[in-house]
Amino acid sequence: MPGPQVEPVEPSAGQPSHADVVVIGGGIVGTSAALELAERGLSVVLCEKGVVAGEQSSRNWGWVRMSRRDPREIDLMAASIRMWEGLAERVGSDVGYRQCGIVVPFYSEKFRDENLKWLDYIKGTQHRVGAIDSDRVRELVPDMNVDFDGGLYSPTDGRAEPQKAAPAIARAAKARGATILTGCAVRQIETTAGAISGVTTESGHIACDLVVVAGGAWSRLLLRDVDVTLPQLKVLNSVLRTEPVEGGPEVTVRGPGFSVRKRADGGYTVSTLASNVYDLTPDSFRFFREFMPALKMEWRAMSPRIGRRFIDEWRDMRRTGRDGVSAYERTRILDPEPDVTMGDAAMMRLAAAFPAFRDAKIAQRWAGLIDVTPDAVPVISTVEKRPGLVVATGFSGHGFGLGPAAGRLAADLATNAAPLVDPTAFRFSRFSDGSPIVPLTGV
Repeated sequence: MPGPQVEPVEPSAGQPSHADVVVIGGGIVGTSAALELAERGLSVVLCEKGVVAGEQSSRNWGWVRMSRRDPREIDLMAASIRMWEGLAERVGSDVGYRQCGIVVPFYSEKFRDENLKWLDYIKGTQHRVGAIDSDRVRELVPDMNVDFDGGLYSPTDGRAEPQKAAPAIARAAKARGATILTGCAVRQIETTAGAISGVTTESGHIACDLVVVAGGAWSRLLLRDVDVTLPQLKVLNSVLRTEPVEGGPEVTVRGPGFSVRKRADGGYTVSTLASNVYDLTPDSFRFFREFMPALKMEWRAMSPRIGRRFIDEWRDMRRTGRDGVSAYERTRILDPEPDVTMGDAAMMRLAAAFPAFRDAKIAQRWAGLIDVTPDAVPVISTVEKRPGLVVATGFSGHGFGLGPAAGRLAADLATNAAPLVDPTAFRFSRFSDGSPIVPLTGV
């Protein structure tokens, strides 16, 4: 089943033999890093095996949110919201960004307590997220038929269009001098005396001293070839969009068993809250210990299964070298089948909550593979044993909103600039330095 139709990006003509930095991955983080680096005067090549934003960067919900954000991501998210506010002007193209606000009704006592506890993380800050009473919830979403006792409201949270954002950023990077290569898989990252010295793509070699790996669900495999073990698994989430609906909510709503946000085309993007399918793979067993705390937190929201993906990932782990056809060429775009049952359940709950959706027509369904770390916090980091390597991956379903700031932080680390925010929480070494790996808010 084809995924969302992303805006096209015309690739650059020809692959250069040398660059200051190669960015691997054309999602929102990779394109944002490429734009930052190009604006700083570096020669940049972005290599994308498929199309820009072909995978999770076009398949997510389109939320740009501070509410319920993992506390370790709060400063980065605040920086990202500031960047989203000026992004359309910066890239010269509409990315669909709107500060519509997000409402989270407290539909159970347990859910209310969880949200009120989260507010402790931003106590004493200027972040505009707070508890509101039931009258204010009804004012914001007057047609919602949900039993609730107040809610959480963030007026500065917003939405953007995933099919527009990363392509617009990529085009801006190209206009600033970056080379954008699509249909160009990086087969291998090259090292000399342990340090980055280049990459080999399906079209040949590019010499460089810096590589930014922003490969999403493929990052674990890319890093394996330079003897860097990233604990990363994949979780499938299903999404659908409706035809235009009159009378639906203007604010984004996270309700009982559904999430819904308005789209620029007048339709709505709809998904379940946290019902995810988890395909067992060889890495499930390899990283079982690392992911045990996360599994304990999320087990009610996970539907494990074993099937074709186990075989696919077993095959993908075979080393092919620089001359063989790589896993990235065999699968240009991860386009898994959506879980129709989960989507239908979300639509049923949405229609019960909002009468406007009772006759809504489903225009499209799709699924994406979320790249997850054991603590559900991204890695945005250098790697001590591989000078010249920067990793920006593992966003655990939070990457779209964080994307512009994550790309800037990756560029800061690559160029030894003062970091946008303190990168300590995102360091790669946390998985090996004895730090407690604790998920706080989940995927």
